[in-house]
Amino acid sequence: MLIMKSKSAAQAAPNRKEITHTRIVETAAKAIRRSGYSGTGVADIMKEAGLTHGGFYAHFASRDDMLAEAASQAGAETLAVTEQLLANAPQEQRLATLIHAYLSDEHLANIEMGCSFAALGSEMHRQAPEVRAASTQRIKQMIGLIEAELSHQAPAKARQEALLMVSTMVGTLMLARAVNEPELSAALREAALQQFAPIAR
Repeated sequence: MLIMKSKSAAQAAPNRKEITHTRIVETAAKAIRRSGYSGTGVADIMKEAGLTHGGFYAHFASRDDMLAEAASQAGAETLAVTEQLLANAPQEQRLATLIHAYLSDEHLANIEMGCSFAALGSEMHRQAPEVRAASTQRIKQMIGLIEAELSHQAPAKARQEALLMVSTMVGTLMLARAVNEPELSAALREAALQQFAPIAR
């Protein structure tokens, strides 16, 4: 006679593995923003996640495989925060709220949990194709979010404005973090806000 495993017993191992996998990816998503791709090692990630180094290959085929998932996760977290900011602001202030939050002192200081595109943009061209593909997909989604907020404009103009806004916000934050003079960092961000003054005020 066949003995059927209970549903809970059958699901226990996959669920446990899935939870562990998610923990590794979330840990790596923070680590790549904090230390960059080149500064993120498998052993360090596994240790930070509270796991042994030897268990890594039960979840990923390679380091680049992990980094691709981490890039996607970091991008997803950026998108989630963006969507929340937009949803919680009055309709006529949605983009202004986003731009001010993005270029704020708080975001400037919070690289580990902040925008992954600004934290990692300068390194992307050196990454494996799967890592770049994952990040590119998330960047396209970010552009799409902004474009949707500009839907009152003609499609071509909305697209152009969205591309300009995303590239300006990301580039400004990267430079504002790169310089070692607080006054220059603030001036860079203020210049970007002035550029989008019609919607950012």
